[in-house]
Amino acid sequence: MSASAGGEAKIALVTGGGTGVGRAMSKALGAAGYTVVISGRRADVLEKAVTELSGETGAEFSAVPADVGDPASVRALFDAISDKYGRLDLLVNNAGVGVPGVALEEVSFEQWSAIVAANLTGAFLCTQQAFRLMKSQSPRGGRIINNGSISATTPRPNSAPYTATKHAITGLTKSTALDGREFDIACGQIDIGNAASDMTTRMASGVMQANGSVAVEPTIDAAHIADAVVYMASLPLSANVLTMTVMATKMPFVGRG
Repeated sequence: MSASAGGEAKIALVTGGGTGVGRAMSKALGAAGYTVVISGRRADVLEKAVTELSGETGAEFSAVPADVGDPASVRALFDAISDKYGRLDLLVNNAGVGVPGVALEEVSFEQWSAIVAANLTGAFLCTQQAFRLMKSQSPRGGRIINNGSISATTPRPNSAPYTATKHAITGLTKSTALDGREFDIACGQIDIGNAASDMTTRMASGVMQANGSVAVEPTIDAAHIADAVVYMASLPLSANVLTMTVMATKMPFVGRG
């Protein structure tokens, strides 16, 4: 069943929706019948994505530039959605940044702060604003899906800031699911393993493993991640996927490493 079946199209927001996995999610949601707002820091990238995605799917897309680590910017993002559409049915907290591949003691405070702001503070601020809107709209409620990454479970070498934020996302997901119960707000998390994107291109030439060796790792098309998000979003608010892992079958994740 499409998101627009039986009435007007549902409204979705995908942060970091202009490129990579976020763009794939946005495309799949549009194809499923959602009206999709994509957000990110670069207006030119967002506008290009809106033009392309609208042509590819025939769905309605709009771009709202925002820095998810900045409270004022996030408030302005949600105010724009409320003013234009009057509601929000789905928030996908996808925006995030990677970690420099350096030893833990060499990570600067500025690098740490930037990763925490983008990956954790941004998800919290967007969730906070989504709660305010979803509680007040009629009919009330909605769904939030967080991009956890398999780093929410198991770290890679030299990834302490990134891994710390992704472990924290799991806590945020569970707290959001608990606090949202009373208000018909469901929250789940998708943990992604090696989806092909700009962040995973280095895997073709090899990445460091837990034992210090370097190995080429397989990747999967980001469309598979997007399909999983559409499934999670398609459920009635009485049902929820709390956590889902979608990964390259042969990647070195399950096992001793």
